[in-house]
Amino acid sequence: MNGQQAPEGQQIQIKIDDATMKGIYANMMSVAHSKEEFVLDFMNVYPLQRAGIVNARVILSPGHMKRVLGALKDNIEKYEKNFGTIEVAKAPMNSEIGFHG
Repeated sequence: MNGQQAPEGQQIQIKIDDATMKGIYANMMSVAHSKEEFVLDFMNVYPLQRAGIVNARVILSPGHMKRVLGALKDNIEKYEKNFGTIEVAKAPMNSEIGFHG
């Protein structure tokens, strides 16, 4: 929005193309940061082939990253309230594969 906030109560129309709407599977994520930004790389890794590909890279400002973290926490709490506790998945046998904190 050209760096401007929408007036309170005003709706913003967001478009999404079919390919993006379909989504992309990721079984591994990498997070890196500098003072100015966080970089999240979502990957699909094929352990038997010892190969993978970065499907998406999302770059966020530190302030926005903190809001994303809050939104994820809030949604996990809502999910668990409706569907029960989410068990943390065991780390793969090969510690190079999977989501890392």
